[in-house]
Amino acid sequence: MVATTAETNLTIQANRMNLIMNKVTSWAATIAVPTAITRFYGQNLPYPGNGTHWGVLVSTAFILVMVHPALCRLQTQGLGL
Repeated sequence: MVATTAETNLTIQANRMNLIMNKVTSWAATIAVPTAITRFYGQNLPYPGNGTHWGVLVSTAFILVMVHPALCRLQTQGLGL
């Protein structure tokens, strides 16, 4: 009886940890997209839109377009905030 209760408790803890790790991994993958884009623009190399107003707008729009589907998917899976 004690062994069964202990195993049940460990199973519940493992399931909770799996749910938490799923959320953390999903959010880390979502945050990686803007990080990769801004890393490209942080290089000291000339690129289209360097030093212009439209370059900032294009990079911001690109980040939003890439992150929006991931955030929507997280919300539909119940992994959002």
